[in-house]
Amino acid sequence: MLPGRPAAGLAVLSRNRPFLTLLIVAAVWLVASATSRGFGSWGHLRYLVELAAVIGIVGAGQTLVMIGGGIDLSVGAILTVTAVGLPLLSSGADPSGIVAILGILGLASLIGAVNGAGVVYLRVHPMIMTLATATFLQGALILLAGGSAVTVHNPAVYLLGNARPLGVPAGVVLWAVVALATVAVLRWSRFGARVYALGANPLATALSGVNVPATSVALYAASGLAAGLAGILALGMNGQGYVGIGDPYVLTSIAAVVLGGTSILGGLGGYAGTVPGAVLLVTISGLITVVNASPGWRSILFGSLILVLLLVSGREVPRR
Repeated sequence: MLPGRPAAGLAVLSRNRPFLTLLIVAAVWLVASATSRGFGSWGHLRYLVELAAVIGIVGAGQTLVMIGGGIDLSVGAILTVTAVGLPLLSSGADPSGIVAILGILGLASLIGAVNGAGVVYLRVHPMIMTLATATFLQGALILLAGGSAVTVHNPAVYLLGNARPLGVPAGVVLWAVVALATVAVLRWSRFGARVYALGANPLATALSGVNVPATSVALYAASGLAAGLAGILALGMNGQGYVGIGDPYVLTSIAAVVLGGTSILGGLGGYAGTVPGAVLLVTISGLITVVNASPGWRSILFGSLILVLLLVSGREVPRR
């Protein structure tokens, strides 16, 4: 082996954002396990990964949209629509609960497609379009649910939130399936290549013959579908849906994507980094909970730590 080759390899790994995020996760887990009793137990770590599954599934759609040059601020509202709407759609005529799940996922995808259509055909900025959609949905939910929680009686949702096949939470299994599908689409499909091209240079992508409007609408529809899946998981884990259940996942999904190395400007990144990014955010939240600080200080600590982490591993790489 040539002299300096190991050092060069370490330098390359240090510039690998997903790998760097994974190292930060491992370091935080080791420090937390050594300083907080019970934090490093298998049961607690499994619980943290289960919580991270909701962020990770929302982050799958957010990753696709951000690589394509957009952003989706409506994921929290779509998640809430799913968690509140699914119990209302479930009925005794469907003992399995599958029909209601398919119906609410179709609605979530449709809301995402409307976002994409607004961005493409009305030429509304993605941030404005998705924020407007989120505001509309929040108002509609308040009128529909009246601010009260809705309890779920759907057997399939209950299994998703509570089943432990081979000791692994069903939500984590769902996250693994979503992760594999997202990575496969981005790395090995023609659609994934179009997404990267769209985020890097929309005009050149259109001139090359790619159907940019259809690709953009599909991206936002996928984001809506991912938020819907996360809403079903959150509903199963909580046992009830309520207005505001999806609010924490808007900024955390964006933070997980950026921490994982995806450029907020589009055209660069991947889902492999979003996975440790989601786990890292949940781990930090768990550490802050252990501190037993007041809600105000928890928000300050969480925001400060996220800012520090973004400065370490989430800064934009200059483009040539």
